[in-house]
Amino acid sequence: MQFRRQAKEQDGVNLTPLIDVVFLLLIFFMVSTTFTKESHLKLNLPEAAGTQPENPPRAVEVLINADGSYSVDGRPLINKKLTTLKSALSEVSAGEYNRPLVITADATAQHQAVVRAMDAAGQLGFVNLSITTRQPEDN
Repeated sequence: MQFRRQAKEQDGVNLTPLIDVVFLLLIFFMVSTTFTKESHLKLNLPEAAGTQPENPPRAVEVLINADGSYSVDGRPLINKKLTTLKSALSEVSAGEYNRPLVITADATAQHQAVVRAMDAAGQLGFVNLSITTRQPEDN
């Protein structure tokens, strides 16, 4: 009798397919996960109980029409340029940039016109800036 040696079967588990599946799952979860950074601030705003000054300084009013044209204290400007608006604001305020500045814009005016007015006021040094709104009408 002739005995031959037969090849010995591996007794261990082949880990290659298992590692492939784990990597595929890892890639799937990395791609499908969304990372959102949500920041919610809870603010407790301060309250003030001050008195109004008896003679507050007269406010400079900038009116912005629906077409984006400007009026400063009731006087319409010749164009919509930033330099024209700045010169009109400095002329009306006479160098007193601590006076309040009120911007009143038409509801259909372009946002750019409002930003241009705010930019002109900021470049000149106005610090008391307010934008007017109106109460919604109840039907």
